[in-house]
Amino acid sequence: MIIVLKPNVSKEEISDLSNKIKERNLKPVEFDGIERTVIHVLGNVTDEIANHFSSFSQVESVVRILKPFKLASKEHKAQKTVVKVGNVSIGNGDVVMIAGPCSIESEEQIMESAEMLKKLNIKIMRASAFKPRTSPYDFQGLGIKGLKLLKKVKEKTGILTETEVMDVRDVAIAAEYVDVLRVGARNMQNYDLLKELGKINKPVILKRGMAATINEFIMAAEYILYHGNTDVILCERGIRTFETAYRNTLDVGAIAILKNLTHLPVIADPSHAAGNRDLVPPLSKAAVAAGADGLLIEAHPNPQKALSDAAQSLYPEQLAKLMEELRPICEAVGRKLN
Repeated sequence: MIIVLKPNVSKEEISDLSNKIKERNLKPVEFDGIERTVIHVLGNVTDEIANHFSSFSQVESVVRILKPFKLASKEHKAQKTVVKVGNVSIGNGDVVMIAGPCSIESEEQIMESAEMLKKLNIKIMRASAFKPRTSPYDFQGLGIKGLKLLKKVKEKTGILTETEVMDVRDVAIAAEYVDVLRVGARNMQNYDLLKELGKINKPVILKRGMAATINEFIMAAEYILYHGNTDVILCERGIRTFETAYRNTLDVGAIAILKNLTHLPVIADPSHAAGNRDLVPPLSKAAVAAGADGLLIEAHPNPQKALSDAAQSLYPEQLAKLMEELRPICEAVGRKLN
């Protein structure tokens, strides 16, 4: 529910109304406009509650938000959310490239990766310090040592960094070392993790679960928003279908729907959808054409030596070629590659 107050309502009247909202076990969130204040009321709002608050003298109107996701909806916020990562804006109309290796393997490998990106003017590097693997015998990442290497990358090259977090215990420490935290598909509905990410002041990339509906995906983002973090970026990374020709099916239509239903930036991860480097370029182009605000691409200085996701990691020359091929597509839809 959104309560629009009349012009020139006093701070005392606003405070009184907020207290009455809290008495109903609801959460008021105030937004100060140029002419009037708007209060977004979060919780189980019934018709009786809406009618009750519409009768208050300081209230101009009450608008019900019928969608289950309140904070992510365009009813809550009409203008698009632009997430700032350092000097990079995601959601402002540009297509932002985020690229790098699946995981941090060594200082030499991650520094070489950073140089590869710097040559292409890619400003954000993805690289996981913690790796959720299907097999317990596979490489699990370098953990905190990997986070320290990402901090070193930024100090030496100026490149912004992004990494996955899997556990509530990882959130605070990862936030100290990197610029963006990512929630992988397997943790999309790890609600304790989402709540913890809502308490930090760092952008969060939330990946869609491999069997999640669009509604479930947005509701997962709602957890982060509800707990205070408004810098949420949705990531379509492919869903599990009956098809076996590729790892997952990149749901290109979801990009358009998410941008229609929410005010949040939407990016795509064609690497995890494809599972095959040859499919990454065409899927990237399709995602951009569908309106994606950015791409999350796996690239490695030497994919043959990669300890995880080698088959889908682009070679440096393939990443450079993809960047060139994307530019005219971005221009064709009135955008530019950043």
